[in-house]
Formats: sequence, structure tokens, C-alpha cells
Amino acid sequence: MAVRASALAAAAGLLVATLGAGTYMFSMPGTSYSGPLPPLTPQEAEIAGNLRRHVIAVASREHNMLHPAALEAAARYIEETLASFGYDVKPQPYEAEGGRVRNIEASAQGTRNEAIIVGAHYDSVVGSPGANDNGSGVAAALELARLMRDGGHRRTLRFVWFVNEEPPYYFGDDMGSRRYVKLIKARGDAIAGMFSLETIGYYSDERGSQRYPPPLGHFYPNTGNFIGFVANVASRAWLRAAIGAFRRHARFPSEGVAAPALIPGIDWSDHRSFWEAGFPALMITDTALFRYPHYHEGSDTPDKIDYDRLARLVTGLRDMLAELAGPS
Repeated sequence: MAVRASALAAAAGLLVATLGAGTYMFSMPGTSYSGPLPPLTPQEAEIAGNLRRHVIAVASREHNMLHPAALEAAARYIEETLASFGYDVKPQPYEAEGGRVRNIEASAQGTRNEAIIVGAHYDSVVGSPGANDNGSGVAAALELARLMRDGGHRRTLRFVWFVNEEPPYYFGDDMGSRRYVKLIKARGDAIAGMFSLETIGYYSDERGSQRYPPPLGHFYPNTGNFIGFVANVASRAWLRAAIGAFRRHARFPSEGVAAPALIPGIDWSDHRSFWEAGFPALMITDTALFRYPHYHEGSDTPDKIDYDRLARLVTGLRDMLAELAGPS
């Protein structure tokens, strides 16, 4: 009897610990938007058109270090678009194995030097034009830069387009975001937190369209119509601040998780470079291969992107950033 009681107590303790860990990982502030999506506003319709133009310009053909002319064309498009918005564009070149490449930075200066970084990688994986991965993130970062260019915030909004996120550079010394993090660490930059816009343009209202790595499928919907906010446990406070602000403003479904990086997919983008350096960071994503059937395929083309939903997302992210940056 004593042995049985001890086993029951141990099981109960394990259950409590599991529930506690689950609450810590999955509990998010606010409520996700639900129900039919409203019609696009005139401004959102303009954003949708701009997003389509950006994705077509950057991600209609494979662009990486095996295709340097296309990679250079993508970089120049980003720089020229930012310059047309009135930004002081700051290319950050470096020598990588295979040639000279660059990250691209532009800032909407705040009244304080502390910065929020919004980043997206602009290279595509070998064998793919990369319209969703990551032309969608590149386009969204460009539109956010346009919408936020007038500043008026306490925190500086720093927009960065990273090169060499995809294999074989992922988390190697030539990965663009790793080079960038080394630079800002050496400068001693004050960083409030970072957002990685990663594969954010594909949505489905079909049940069963969303999959997850174990054990996340037990806690999240199986319909891929939402945007995901993904952080490690150390960035949980930044995640909760971000998704709380997003839900206060956005008319778009959202889910969030603060999970150990050992779960597949949690660290699969440039935010990982910031985690390594101790900065709060998270990935904003449509969950990529767990939803998108054209992930890392030659069929990842601009016609696969849902530009209307992406425009709604950008509007919500703009309002989220305005709240997090704070009025001047």
C-alpha cells in the first residue's frame, strides 16, 4: 500500500510539473482574433499591392551565392527601395566563402538609442526562388520600414536584411545574422529585442492543414490560418510583450509558444544568432514546412503567397511595433 501511495504521489507530482511547464510555454496574454476576416482597408489594399511587387522583384528566381547575379539584384532592390523611402541605407559587406556579400540596415531613429530589430533573410535555398522563404519576410520588412519611417518613437526601429541564412551557411561563421550579431556586440549596442520575419505568406482555412513537431500538436489548432510567434524560454517575456501588443491591435489570428530550442523548428532562422548572444528574440512565421507544401521547392513562387492576409499581418505588426517602441 505504501509503495502504491508513493507511486501515485510521484505520478501526481509529474502531472503537476507537466501542467506547469505547459502553462509556462503555451499561455499567452490576450485573445487571438477569430471569425471572418474583415475586408481590406484602402491602406491594406495598398500594402498588399506593394508586398506583391516586392516579392516578385526579389524572389522570382533562385538567389544565393550559387547565383550571385540574382543575389546582388535582390540586395540592390532592397537598397534602392529603402532609399526611395528616404532612409540612410547602411550596407554591411563581408567576405564569405564563395565571395563578397552584405547585410543591409536602415533605421528609423528614436529618441533613445535602444533599438528593436526587425530582420529578414533575403537569400533563397538552393533550388528554389524562395517566394515565401523568404521573399514574404523581405517584403514585409520593407513595408514596415515604409510605414514606420517617420519615427516618433522612444526606441529606434532598426530594419535589417540578412544574407546567407540558408544552408550551407546556416549557423556557420558566414551566416549573415551571426556576422551582424558579432558587430552589434562589439559596438555594445542596446537591443530591446529582435523579430525574425521568416516564411510568413501562406495560409489555409482547411482543417488538417497545420502540423507540428511533437508535442505541440496537442496544444494548437490544426487549421493553418494563423501567424506564429515562436521564442525560446529565455525570450518568453519579449514574446509575451509582443503577442500581447499584436492581439490588442491586429485583426488576424495568432498563436505563441516559448519552448526549448531542442523542439524541431523552434530555432530555424536568424533569431537563433541573437539567442546565442543573449539578446531576446523571436521568430514570426507561418510555420514553414509544418504548413507550406512548397517549402524549399522550386514551386515556392510568388503566386503561392496570400498577399491580402500578409497585408493584414503587416498592419498588425506595424501597430505592435508602434506600441513596443513607445511614443516619443
